[in-house]
Amino acid sequence: MDGGAEEVFPAEVLLFEDGFSADGSFTFCGQMCTVQQVFSASLGVAASVWDAALHLCRFFENSSLDLKGKRVIELGAGTGFVSILAARLGACVTLTDLPLVIPQAAQNIEANTPPTGWPSEAPVAVPLTWGQDQENFSSDWDFVLGTDIIYMPETFPRLLDTLVHLCRGGATVYLSSKMRREHRTQDFYDHWLPQRFEVELVQREPEENINIYRAALRLNESCSRT
Repeated sequence: MDGGAEEVFPAEVLLFEDGFSADGSFTFCGQMCTVQQVFSASLGVAASVWDAALHLCRFFENSSLDLKGKRVIELGAGTGFVSILAARLGACVTLTDLPLVIPQAAQNIEANTPPTGWPSEAPVAVPLTWGQDQENFSSDWDFVLGTDIIYMPETFPRLLDTLVHLCRGGATVYLSSKMRREHRTQDFYDHWLPQRFEVELVQREPEENINIYRAALRLNESCSRT
C-alpha cells in the first residue's frame, strides 16, 4: 500500500510495535494458500490479509473468471495473497507495493510454490510508489487489481495517475474496498476514478460494507494493443 499508514491507522500501528507473525490459510478456486502475516510497526496495514481481499477472491471464484495466461499486476499487494492465488490459477503476475513490504510478499511467494511448479510462471514482487514509478512499468496488462488500497485521500491523485498508465493497453481494473466514510473511500469511486475510467459496482456486501468495482479506461484515454 502507499505510504503514510501511521497517520491513518495510529491505533493499529501501536499494536504492531512489539512485532509478531501469524500464518493464515485460505482456499479459493480449489487452491489453498498459506501466507505469513508479519505484524510490525514498519509494515503496519501491509501485514494483514484484509477482508476486502477475501471478498475479491470469492468474487473471482463465483464468477469463474479465467486467469490462465492473463497478465496481472496488483497494487498495494501487502502479503501477496491475491497475486499468489492468481498465479496458482495460471496468471502471469507482478505484485507491487512499497519497498519495505516486498520481502514479506517474496517470502509468501516462495512458501506457496505449487509442488509441480507454477502453471505459467512464478509471480514477481517489485516496488512501485504511486505517482512516481509507474512509467517504469508496462501498460500491457489484462487485469489490474487492488484490495483495500483506497484509504488515504492524499494518495488519490497519485493512484489515479498510476492506474491510467497501467491501463493504457486496455486492462480491466478490479478494486475491492471497505467503504470507510472517515477515509472518503466512496469519494474516490464517485468522483476521482470516473474522471478517467468507466466504473461499475459489481458486488456490494452491506453487512461488511465492502464493495467491488470494475473499471476500464475511457476510450479516448487508451491506445490499442500491439
